[in-house]
Amino acid sequence: MSETWIILGATSSMARALARALTERGDNLLLAGRDMDELEQMAEDCRLRGAPVAEAVAFDARDPKGFAVLVSRAEAVEGTLNAAVFVGSMPEQAEIDADPSLVDGTIADSFTGPARFLQMLAPLIEARGKGTVVGVGSVAGDRGRLGNYVYGSAKAGFATYLSGLRNRLTRSGGHVITVKPGFVDTAMTWGIEGMFLVAPPEKVAEDILKAVRKKRNVIYTPFFWRWIMLIIRSVPEPIFKKLSI
Repeated sequence: MSETWIILGATSSMARALARALTERGDNLLLAGRDMDELEQMAEDCRLRGAPVAEAVAFDARDPKGFAVLVSRAEAVEGTLNAAVFVGSMPEQAEIDADPSLVDGTIADSFTGPARFLQMLAPLIEARGKGTVVGVGSVAGDRGRLGNYVYGSAKAGFATYLSGLRNRLTRSGGHVITVKPGFVDTAMTWGIEGMFLVAPPEKVAEDILKAVRKKRNVIYTPFFWRWIMLIIRSVPEPIFKKLSI
């Protein structure tokens, strides 16, 4: 039976890497995002590489009125229905501090928009008794830091949401994986000072597919970020709040 993947934020570097890997497996793809021209080009490339179905579908996390169209398209697909969420935005914290209105878009892109869509998609996965949701969060959600606490709080909220959704879908045969990447070579992180141990998007895609096969619940990618974040979470708050990280 065929598998179909809805990829939200499909034009991001990590999403592109996953789409290529899924194409090699022969899965169907619904590539969702805001830039339809780029999505159409990506869909054509996936079809040329062997994807049986690769379609571009409009999706804007800040515009819930459009979610129903994508859900209806997913409902028409036969077989296993999966979703991978790469949507997010990360303005510099200094920009948000100067313009608090940026908080709304950051949280809508990184948490509330994807969560609302997954709430609409969940009944389809439950009805079919199978299907995987991959939610891409961030190590930034493990602890509020001076340098990106608005983005980090959005990803922390998304991680908690995914934990609850995992508890819900597992009862009907579905599964939810929370992915926490460290620094990845993407457009979002380009030019940020202090980056280290930067991973290629292909590594993230590889780890995601491994987690799907093994039905993991939460993964850090690359794996060593689990231990880095354990250390960061262990720093006492009186000391941590004096650090410039």
